[in-house]
Amino acid sequence: MSGHDVTSARLVVLEDGEAVARKMAQWLLDQALAKKDGPFVVALSGGSTPKRLFKIMAEPAYAAQFPWRRTQIFFGDDRHVPFTHEDSNFRMTSEILIDQVDLPPENVHPIPADGTPEHDAALYQAALVDVYGSHHLIPERPLFDVVMLGMGPDGHTASLFPRQPILQEREKWVAACTPDNAPHDRVSLTYTAIHSSRAVVFLIEGAGKAEMLARVRAGDASLPSSHITSEGEVVFLTDKAAAGDLANG
Repeated sequence: MSGHDVTSARLVVLEDGEAVARKMAQWLLDQALAKKDGPFVVALSGGSTPKRLFKIMAEPAYAAQFPWRRTQIFFGDDRHVPFTHEDSNFRMTSEILIDQVDLPPENVHPIPADGTPEHDAALYQAALVDVYGSHHLIPERPLFDVVMLGMGPDGHTASLFPRQPILQEREKWVAACTPDNAPHDRVSLTYTAIHSSRAVVFLIEGAGKAEMLARVRAGDASLPSSHITSEGEVVFLTDKAAAGDLANG
């Protein structure tokens, strides 16, 4: 199966950030309930839009419908900081979502942060291999059902930052990254792992993202987000402010 990319991705434009979060919550629930063969495997992202999404998912009426016990939670990336650190994606997600729902602890896979970034990246790849059941990615058997992504003002996504060696990594599923324009070492999924997905969904909101989104949609090769592909589909779920002129195109 050939992968879909950012230039052919579906663009879904909603009124505001609240509408984006609610749309994503409903879509995730539908996807999870539809998955009957094996676990529902999702890679979550950090940031303000996912924060609202996770609050919706933790609401009792929603949480009661979600098949948590057959859901495996991974993270697209995280800062290489202790789980208690205020900048930890895992901490934020735990407080708002994971600790609020009936999710078995063994189904939650935070990115380790006790060793070197490189060592912890290798440990995280091993955790993915364990759930996937193979050391090699098999076409048409995606590693992830859903990969959630955001997009930074420099065009980075996950912790695929400009100018960093991780952008050239094609063998490993998980790698370390030390951005030159943001704090903390990072551990992130690579392009190879993200590609092995049924769906990649970018959650993007705010007028500050409009120019960058337009450049990514046009395939600007200088931006890390432009190189995201999926075996399945790539979707941009945005509010009107972030879509800008694209909403009319």
